[in-house]
Amino acid sequence: MAPKYESPVVLSNTLTGQALAIGVISAEALVDRYFIPRRDSRNKTGYQREVSTARVNRLMKDLRTHRVDIPTSVLVNLRSYNAAENLVRDGDAYKLILRDSDKLNIVDGQHRVEALVRLVEEDPEKWGKVQLPIVCMLGATEPEEIKQFYVVNSTAKSVRTDLAFDLLKQRAEADPAVMDSLIETGETWKVHGQQLVEELDKSSRIWRGRVRLPGDVAGSTTIGSAGLVGSLKPLLTTPYFGAILPTNQVAILSAYWEGISKVIPEAFVEPTDYSLQKSVGVQVLNALLVSVLEQIRSTGDSVLDPDSYAKVMEMPLLQIEGDTGNGEVARGADFWIAGRDGAAGSYSSNAGRRVLTAKLRGLLPSIEVE
Repeated sequence: MAPKYESPVVLSNTLTGQALAIGVISAEALVDRYFIPRRDSRNKTGYQREVSTARVNRLMKDLRTHRVDIPTSVLVNLRSYNAAENLVRDGDAYKLILRDSDKLNIVDGQHRVEALVRLVEEDPEKWGKVQLPIVCMLGATEPEEIKQFYVVNSTAKSVRTDLAFDLLKQRAEADPAVMDSLIETGETWKVHGQQLVEELDKSSRIWRGRVRLPGDVAGSTTIGSAGLVGSLKPLLTTPYFGAILPTNQVAILSAYWEGISKVIPEAFVEPTDYSLQKSVGVQVLNALLVSVLEQIRSTGDSVLDPDSYAKVMEMPLLQIEGDTGNGEVARGADFWIAGRDGAAGSYSSNAGRRVLTAKLRGLLPSIEVE
């Protein structure tokens, strides 16, 4: 049995009248008395999914290196709550008393708890005294636990990807440890991609005013910053493009899209009427740039000259064709018309984009080897 534990708490209630005690608990005290009610679908008991070992290991690693903290409360429930024994008044405050036999059901926060538990087992002296914020339901039933678990996990809204990239870039610029963590996980492209997108939005004739940054209204923009950042991953993870200076990366992207505009200029007069600078076009054409760069470098042309890209992209852009939503065949600039009058929209799925990229790549000039 776990030794008796007591902690100062603030009392409150949910809107439906469920009593709550808000305070902290030491990691070593939690190790001795936590319980995770796993879901047993056959017997219809419990509600927690299986813990993700990878997620726990990642959190443990980040906690060891002080890259993250645990500032948010874990939601628990003391099912065996007895007001006379578990709660005592201490002047104007209260103390929550956890008896030897009391268990705390983890309603929300099992990965944080599991990571702390394993760290305590690994090094009790270092991690045992860590204080974890908790909100403790007092005497709630399992149906009430399930209700709260469902509310927390079904209504919580994740951070938008564009905002996540923006904040990640800011964190990486302010804290070198964040970038170290991204290097370990192979995710530095997110920060570098966000940097490139912000610079393109400022300096590129083609992209100025077309990128929707977090908080921007749609206006005349054609793509969210997250979509443009994501399209750069294939480029940023290649040995050539990923190794050059960011200023040259921006210059290459600007030249590439300027070259495209030379081949089909009508698609850039009213970009909102075309799919070229929207998700499908951006994802496909930026993925194609990996092959285009190889072609230009093989001929000795400049990767900073828009004409180099216009020469390579002329055949793919003018010869690509497909069926429109109206049952007609669209080719060249017409292929990229948005909506039913164009054909690019039929390639908007992940599989479709892969197919369209392959079709365009097949129309590129052959690379000659001497």
